[in-house]
Amino acid sequence: MEKLKQIIEKAWENRELLKADDTTSAIRNVIELLDSGALRVAEPVDNGWQVNEWVKKAVVLYFPIQKMETFEVGIFEYHDKMPLKRGYAEKGIRVVPHAVARHGAYIS
Repeated sequence: MEKLKQIIEKAWENRELLKADDTTSAIRNVIELLDSGALRVAEPVDNGWQVNEWVKKAVVLYFPIQKMETFEVGIFEYHDKMPLKRGYAEKGIRVVPHAVARHGAYIS
């Protein structure tokens, strides 16, 4: 995790690093960890909440490395850089019409 943090912090300071495969891979890895619930942007501590700034930075850095893509869901169309969350039924999650969750959002 420390290596991921270092890569993200360096990329935050130098956006040229967003062109490097190891940087984009690290950013995508953080998004996958968020999606699975293995990593959190903020977590409870004894006296409140602690924000993991480097994780927040990874989310922000995810947008410039992604291409805009059109997603069609029935009659709806979305144009975004972050894919929609999938697999609700397999996870036993109820989702009502017009609800939207992006990939990277952990739902338990």
